[in-house]
Amino acid sequence: MAKKASEHVKYVKNPGNGPVIGTVSRTIIEKDGLYFKDLDGSGEFKPFDDWRLPAGERAAAYAAELTAEEKIAQLFISDWRMGKYLSNFPDHKPELDESGTLDDAEFTGKTIFGEQHLPGTTDLIKNWFARHLILRANPTPEDLADWLNQLHAVAEECEHFVPVQVASNSRNENGELVFGMNDAAGVFADWPGTMGIAAAVKGTDLGIIDEFADCVRREWDAAGLKKGYMYMADVVSDPRWQRTYGTFGEDPELICDIFRRLIPGIQGSSEGVTPEGVAVTVKHFPGGGARENGFDPHYKMGQWNVYQTEGSLEKYHLPGFQVAVDQKASSIMPYYAKPAAAKSAPQTDKNGAPMEMKPYGFAYNKPFIQGLLRDQMGFKGYVNSDTGIVHNMSWGVEMLDKPERIGFAVNNAGVDLISGLFDQEFGKEAYARGKNDYYDTHPVPEGFTKEELVLTDEALDRAVIRTLTEMFELGMFENPYRSPETAAQVIKDPADWEKALDVHRKSVVLLKNQEDTLPLTGDKLAGKKVYARCFGKKAEAAEEATRSLREQLAKEAELTEDYNEADYAILFLQPSSGEYFNATPGYLELDLCDGKQVVNVDDEGRPTAETHLETTLAEVDQIAKIAEAVHARGGKVAASLNITLAWEIGNAEPYCDAFLAGFDTRVSAVLDVIFGRFSPVGKMPITLPRGDEVLAVNAEGVCISPNDVPGYHKDQYMPDELKDENGKAYAYRDRAGNYYELNFGLSYK
Repeated sequence: MAKKASEHVKYVKNPGNGPVIGTVSRTIIEKDGLYFKDLDGSGEFKPFDDWRLPAGERAAAYAAELTAEEKIAQLFISDWRMGKYLSNFPDHKPELDESGTLDDAEFTGKTIFGEQHLPGTTDLIKNWFARHLILRANPTPEDLADWLNQLHAVAEECEHFVPVQVASNSRNENGELVFGMNDAAGVFADWPGTMGIAAAVKGTDLGIIDEFADCVRREWDAAGLKKGYMYMADVVSDPRWQRTYGTFGEDPELICDIFRRLIPGIQGSSEGVTPEGVAVTVKHFPGGGARENGFDPHYKMGQWNVYQTEGSLEKYHLPGFQVAVDQKASSIMPYYAKPAAAKSAPQTDKNGAPMEMKPYGFAYNKPFIQGLLRDQMGFKGYVNSDTGIVHNMSWGVEMLDKPERIGFAVNNAGVDLISGLFDQEFGKEAYARGKNDYYDTHPVPEGFTKEELVLTDEALDRAVIRTLTEMFELGMFENPYRSPETAAQVIKDPADWEKALDVHRKSVVLLKNQEDTLPLTGDKLAGKKVYARCFGKKAEAAEEATRSLREQLAKEAELTEDYNEADYAILFLQPSSGEYFNATPGYLELDLCDGKQVVNVDDEGRPTAETHLETTLAEVDQIAKIAEAVHARGGKVAASLNITLAWEIGNAEPYCDAFLAGFDTRVSAVLDVIFGRFSPVGKMPITLPRGDEVLAVNAEGVCISPNDVPGYHKDQYMPDELKDENGKAYAYRDRAGNYYELNFGLSYK
């Protein structure tokens, strides 16, 4: 087997503050006592080789050297497999290259974003000239660094060297692995979910964000992973949105504060990316939270962004993105959805003028991308579309063929990188149509012009210059290589894992603590028996979680498997609802329920007479029975709820003496709070709805609580008959009179 690239990288150190040059096979040019990589293989020193020049200047010079075919290939980014980690291609049989690192087998890749027959990795890099890949696998640090190094080494064998920019969704949060959202966990330092980070920040201070961002930057850079599809600046305004758990909650002000520190912390400076930094792609402009009753635009029913409330776009949804722009985020990702003018109240742009609501998905939407994001908000980075816009999620431009969709996104709207499939052939066709007489014999689709639908040299150069600029700024042309041993050492640093665990503890929110049930100190537990159980959507997974919980509790207390004998019950509730990429037959269910009969919806999202059954927490009725038995003995019940969505908790909270919330928080951290080793500080980053009555949808599909307004402001728009003596209608209220709303959280006395 040939050596891995990691084993024969040559490094040359420039004097002073000059960069290290790393190469496997590229010539190094010496000039003026300095060292430069020969990027085009000419043997001549050219402006794009010169690391002393500004990145944008180098990118423009290099783009002028590349062929149109090479540039078209750089318009696309798609999933790619590792040789040892097949990830979402379990039936594929890899054929490893000589290094044992890359998968060189051909295969047909089929995902929800489309289907495509693909070459082996070496062929993809050398002959397809693909330079943008998405990593979904969850490899060890060593394997990740080896794989990335091998990709760059193959790229060096091409006439024009362009590094391979591999993007990933976030890897530093705990939680269930979900394709397309958090594809990896447990390898990089493991923090709570983003809402948990928000809860911890609300309860302490923003210094947590500095530590988190620095950890992400160091770990990713150590492995050579230089671009993150992270994080979400979306404000949660409809609680039924499946992607709630990937946000920082519903508070625009907090989101702004977080991104003000998060972006420079990860990228390495407040002036953009640095060689020690990682490029950030902020999602999902202009805010994906404004869903219509929770429907997600991964599927047809959710293709609209609805702004029912006048001015909500500017007031709630844009502020976080403005901070991202101000902090020089390297790229921004538009959502799949399109604005719904007919269903929306008047919205204004940043200049106070009426916002033009063209019915095109945001990646195709020139008023939003060029007009709002670039011209008014001042965005200078590149626009990376969400995955699948050319094929399965082409909302608003279904009448266009695939080359026209590419031309319309890149040439008209200003998208620079299209995520989905490697659509080089469609890109070439869009480019050819701008130079031949295609539209002399083919009709231009109604409502469009030829100039909007073709791929011009000007648009092509603009897009490639922007993505090349990022790679020049990151230092990837000079040295994209990383040591696998160093990557493992950095990523396994116990100091980062301990900081992360501390934030897990800080993320726990104490919502209820009647008669000081918690903490369960030694004196309270003396001579007492404890019953412990986990609940989940699937009973089998809950049983396994229960076994793990009881193992952790074995040294804490005397356990019993019969709640009729228990003096204390400790319950962990881990509900789940819906699927990320598929519409449910009805609205996403938030009630903690088992076999609940709920209405279906029609193709327009309106309720029908038909019904189906939904379960979010299997055997939820057991909570009341456990509580009755424990209370009969004079005992207490404590429950911890994992909040990934804004759950309706009326089937659980009333039966509990103590009620806590975590956000993909480690069980051990919650137990530290329960047993008093850590006093709770977390505060709610979202509001929990009172019940079905505040999420009711009428026959026309309009919700009683507006979809575009965060929970903390919904009471302004709720009918008076639902409001209590305090003028509140939306938030859940417990028996002690506490509202489980934004910023709420108790502490131990």
